[in-house]
Amino acid sequence: MSGAGFVDAHHHVWDLGVRDQDWIAGPRLAPLRRNFTVDDLRDEAEAVGVTATVVVQTVTVAEETPELLALADGSDLVAGVVGWTDLTAPGVADELARLRRLPGGGRLVGIRHQVQSEQDPGWLARDDVRRGLEAVAGAGLVYDLVVRADQLPACTGVAARHPELTFVLDHLGKPPIASGALEPWASDVRALAAHANTVCKLSGMVTEADWATWTVADLRPYAEVVLDAFGAGRVMWGSDWPVCGLATSYGGVVGVARELVGGLSTGEWGAVFGGTARGAYGLGPVG
Repeated sequence: MSGAGFVDAHHHVWDLGVRDQDWIAGPRLAPLRRNFTVDDLRDEAEAVGVTATVVVQTVTVAEETPELLALADGSDLVAGVVGWTDLTAPGVADELARLRRLPGGGRLVGIRHQVQSEQDPGWLARDDVRRGLEAVAGAGLVYDLVVRADQLPACTGVAARHPELTFVLDHLGKPPIASGALEPWASDVRALAAHANTVCKLSGMVTEADWATWTVADLRPYAEVVLDAFGAGRVMWGSDWPVCGLATSYGGVVGVARELVGGLSTGEWGAVFGGTARGAYGLGPVG
C-alpha cells in the first residue's frame, strides 16, 4: 500500500485569512478553526506512502475553485481537484470551460455541491440542476455526491437519469454509524450501487461514529456493505483530512482502512488505494 499507486482521494485545505469556513462553528469543531495547507498534509501523507491526492471544495464560493486549481498547478502531491460551480447557472458549460483554461485547469476532475445542506428533497431532480449535470458530463468531469443518508434515494434517481456521468458518493453517504443502525441506509446504498456509473469513497467514517469511543468494529459493517455492493473496483479510499482529526490522526485513518479491507486480494487493495481513484477521476501524474 505504498508507492506510485497510493492515492488519498478526498481531503481539504483552507486559509481562514482568505475566507471564513462558516460551517466550522461551535466548541466541538474548534480544532478545525485554523489554517490547513498542503504543506501541513505532506509529511503525514508521505509517512504512510501517499504520493497523490484529490483536494475537494469546502464552500459554495466561486473563487475557491480557481484557488484550488492554482494550488494543484504548483504541487507535486495534488493530482486532482473536485471544485464547485453553480450547476443551476445558464452559463455553467462556459464556466466549466473557463475553469479548464486556468492555471491548473487540467487538474479539474470533478464538481461538487453541498446537497446535504439543501432542504428541497428533490434538488437533484430539478431541471436546472439536471442541465448542470449534463454540462459536467459534457466537460468530461465527475460529479461528487455529498449527501445525507436520507438523500440516497434521490442519488439513485439521478444516477439512473444520467448514465453518461460518473457519480462518486462521498463518505459512504454518511451512514448513522454512531447509532449503529444499518437500515434503510444499507438498502439505499445497494440500490445506488446497482448503477454501473457510481463509485463510493471509503471516507468520513470516523466522524460519523462517536468521535471519542469509536472502534474498528463499529465501522466494519458499513465498510462491508459498501465493498459488497460496489466491489473493490468501484471503491476508493479518502482520508477526509483535516476533518478526520476530530476523531483520529491521519495515520489512524490509514490504519483503520487497512483493517477494514484486510480480507481483500492484492489487486483489490490496489483498486481501493489508488486504481479506482485514478480511473474514475482520470488522474494524471503530479510534480
